[in-house]
Amino acid sequence: MAQVLRIGDADEGLLAVVAGEAREAVRGGVPAAIRFARTLGDRSVLPGSGGTADSLSVLATVAAADLTVARVVEPHLDALAILDQAGEAPAAGGYGVYAAERPGLEPVRADGGTLTGTKPWCSLAGGLDRALITAVERGQRRLFDVDLHAEGVHAVPGMWVSRGLVAVDSGDLRLDGVPATPVGEAGWYLARPGFAWGGIGVAACWYGGAAGLATALIAAASRRTPDQIGLAAIGEADRLLWAARGALEGAAARIDRGRATGEAGALLAARVRGVVADAAERVLVLVGRALGPAPLTFDEDHARRVADLTVYLRQHHAERDDARAGEALLSAGGTWG
Repeated sequence: MAQVLRIGDADEGLLAVVAGEAREAVRGGVPAAIRFARTLGDRSVLPGSGGTADSLSVLATVAAADLTVARVVEPHLDALAILDQAGEAPAAGGYGVYAAERPGLEPVRADGGTLTGTKPWCSLAGGLDRALITAVERGQRRLFDVDLHAEGVHAVPGMWVSRGLVAVDSGDLRLDGVPATPVGEAGWYLARPGFAWGGIGVAACWYGGAAGLATALIAAASRRTPDQIGLAAIGEADRLLWAARGALEGAAARIDRGRATGEAGALLAARVRGVVADAAERVLVLVGRALGPAPLTFDEDHARRVADLTVYLRQHHAERDDARAGEALLSAGGTWG
């Protein structure tokens, strides 16, 4: 049965439909996930519009069904939110968002309406239709909308050797004089309020993935009466997931009240992502200890979910993110909570 994860006052009927559709998308692989993402984009509520709890709940519910599908859906919905904030209409097709940089790799350059260079961490660049890509223009970072079918676009094959999120190839993308449409002014992409909100959306996916994994504890208890250690694992997992959901609920409320912009939004995102990432990592440990090696070695769905969540969680930079949050807290006057 598909799992519904309701955050705040999200529409439970909508989530039930999303959960069922997500399970169907799992069977069709990445192409079906892209089609599903586009369908969701046509009817999903954007964050910051008064229904942020619905937006986060959709991401969590999709992730509870399958993390590969979530990894396709999340950036597409983020791209739509970015374009909406910029006052731009999206083109047809499935979107990615490619904003990462890699030490030692020169950033992509924008010149005369074209992009040239190599962009790292470009998930599904060979399968999507479009992407929002950051590049340096006159010394400043700027966002551009790019047709991934255009001449001069080359997804580098053979780089992705991950054992988690195997189908979400996230290698380099080479761009050679590719036409690109600016989205927002120079510096706008990082300064906009939704930059922090997008990071909270990723955390909703971590929460959903962990909640989906934790159901293995309940399933095991239905097959064999758990001892006190087994009950403790279930209780701790419930407590962790409850706290993670609470952090997301609080974030949704703050976003919709206009209290998550600027430095406040960045600090909120750091807090929420840290709480959810810690909970998800601990759930990975709890489930592994409670169930032992059997599901990791004989249950395809379980083993894949563990590997997928392990890789997905590394989008959180752990102590480095905490250090940035500590700096932001001190800059804001050192007030807790």
